[in-house]
Amino acid sequence: MMNLNEIKQAYFLGIGGIGMSAIARYFHSMGIQVSGYDKTETTLTKALISEGIDIHYQDLGGDISKVVSEKETCLIVLTPAIPQNHLEWKWLSENKYTILKRAQVLGLITDAYRTIGVAGTHGKTTTSSLLAHILKQSTIDCAAFLGGISTNYETNLLLNQHTELDAQDQMMVVEADEFDRSFLTLHPEIAIITSTDADHLDIYGEHEALKKSFTAYAHQARKYIVVKKELELNQELIQDIKPPVQILNYSIEQHADFYADNIRIENADYYFDLHSSHVNLKGLKMGIPGLHNIENAVAAAAAAILVGVQADELRLSLENFKGVKRRFEYCIKTTQVVYIDDYAHHPEELNAILKSVKNMYPEKRMSVIFQPHLYSRTRDFAEGFSKSLSIADELLILDIYPARELPIPGVSSNMLLDQITTKNKEVGNKEYALKWTAMHKPELLVTVGAGDIDTLVKPLTELIKQIHGI
Repeated sequence: MMNLNEIKQAYFLGIGGIGMSAIARYFHSMGIQVSGYDKTETTLTKALISEGIDIHYQDLGGDISKVVSEKETCLIVLTPAIPQNHLEWKWLSENKYTILKRAQVLGLITDAYRTIGVAGTHGKTTTSSLLAHILKQSTIDCAAFLGGISTNYETNLLLNQHTELDAQDQMMVVEADEFDRSFLTLHPEIAIITSTDADHLDIYGEHEALKKSFTAYAHQARKYIVVKKELELNQELIQDIKPPVQILNYSIEQHADFYADNIRIENADYYFDLHSSHVNLKGLKMGIPGLHNIENAVAAAAAAILVGVQADELRLSLENFKGVKRRFEYCIKTTQVVYIDDYAHHPEELNAILKSVKNMYPEKRMSVIFQPHLYSRTRDFAEGFSKSLSIADELLILDIYPARELPIPGVSSNMLLDQITTKNKEVGNKEYALKWTAMHKPELLVTVGAGDIDTLVKPLTELIKQIHGI
């Protein structure tokens, strides 16, 4: 394994990914020459270029030799999204360059720090971003590799300002990704587990294999495991984990080591009380909406308290947290019309966001545009998707975004319609979404999905403002 201190150049195959770009920014901040390839230009790749990172969008094949430096000092970082027939990858492999997966590099970096890893099939991006924000707002500070763009900081990489401290005394927050078992490269001081719902069955095969992977991740914690009380995994770990590692659970409404109660909505803002053996705080206000985000906040608060964040620091940071791009993000918020965009792409995530929106705006008709992500996920969770989407008052389902997959015969967006109880429902492409919106003139619009539905956010925002004369 290459010593990171010997690296003079880092070249990224798939630099535009949210996890890859954070590592690219980290190496760039360390004075290492950074460059990379990605298939398409995006807002994120444009931002990296503006920061001084060279990016190209064509597979250069053997001509990549003109870009990379000597193999002894050049690290190639690879994302699983790169196809095996990629010519640059082939040339770099044949010429014996050190090629590491993104997860391996993240493991090498974070092993030097006091790391808090946040894992879960959903909730991990908001929880890790909130935890990083709490630490940044405290005297402790942290660095962070995030799975989304923090609205407070407009980036997915945060750096610790306490540079006088050795790495082993600095806090690091990292999103621990279960996809492809990536999180098993991490050895965090605190391991948070928010959820273990069935997902990525194209990788794991069955739900039980996914849960075993989370168990393996928990076993790599060095000091604390902070796990949602309601998870089956919680009981298994209680019987299995031995001192000095300690298991602590968290919950909303149920008594736990850390728990929230007295949860209420006032003027579309969420408030709650936080209880633990360490603190009891009344009337905490959340800067972002959603019942599921109260749960995320309890998990983040638990880890923050364990490393020494004070009560007044916690209260202030919860209130001024602005969230993560595409996580319950308000695009328009007026008394007349509300437009919310969210990354939700799993039935449980959809259920959480749509129920929260309904509870916050019970008097408004809720229009939903959903883009399914992956043929296999649509097939495996068709019943769950249909149940969650039935919360909508009117619904447009876009075509499935294939990502890394080829089409599966018989699997399409239309297969979800029959089980959805919403009467006003149909399937259409992204171009039709604008026409659909113009016809329905929504007063409460929610767009959800993990594919390229985000490209609709700007035109939909402009359209809705035009419709309602904003």
